Amino acid sequence: GEIFEIAKNEREGRKAAAAAAEAIKASKHYIPTARERLAQLLETLRTSDEAELRLVVKADAAGSLEAIREAVAKITRDGGSITITHGAVGGMIFGFNVRPDSKSRKDAETKGIEIRTYSIIYELLDDIEAMLVGRLAPDQVEQVLGSAEVREVFKVPRQGNIAGSYVTEGVVQRGAHARLLRAGVVIHDGLISSLRRFKDDVREVAAGFECGIGIDDYNDIKVDDVFEIYEITEVERT
Repeated sequence: GEIFEIAKNEREGRKAAAAAAEAIKASKHYIPTARERLAQLLETLRTSDEAELRLVVKADAAGSLEAIREAVAKITRDGGSITITHGAVGGMIFGFNVRPDSKSRKDAETKGIEIRTYSIIYELLDDIEAMLVGRLAPDQVEQVLGSAEVREVFKVPRQGNIAGSYVTEGVVQRGAHARLLRAGVVIHDGLISSLRRFKDDVREVAAGFECGIGIDDYNDIKVDDVFEIYEITEVERT
């Protein structure tokens, strides 16, 4: 069943052989995606008589983390338990008012780890409880479109503060959702009301370019803040 391919020379042959060997190796070390891992977890929680849900929780402040710890400890079911294996003030995995940076997000995607973030504690707790009883399915899917660093802030009459920004990843789109992060902590979540390249209004600006970003009814923008641009897609609950 194997196929022989003729190469022009030894160099090309070795290159093709190395690529084929790498493909075989990768197939043997397949890493499930975050969505596949979540599906496996939910199936285990549904069918197992003794199920333990282990969580890594990150929060914006020690007080928030302690409140979440205490609330999670009260969530129980017959034959099921929740263990917080690690908790810290930081920016990834199961987050409250924090966001993963670009590198952490890419590392998580590579390793098939799902990162969930929340700004309201009871929504975080509802999802944890839903996981434990094996009935969680997301009804909204969030996709990060890009990110931009604030390099300068301009005051524009009748528009408020405009963030002179450099797009570091992906794209920035007018009308998209934008989180404003300061030292990794979510300061504001709103819509991009204006997007400009020099004097022109534009719909989208790609990575590697500068632009002016205006957030709907919000002016507390500072140099070195970071915008995380995202969109939300509705999905059917199962």
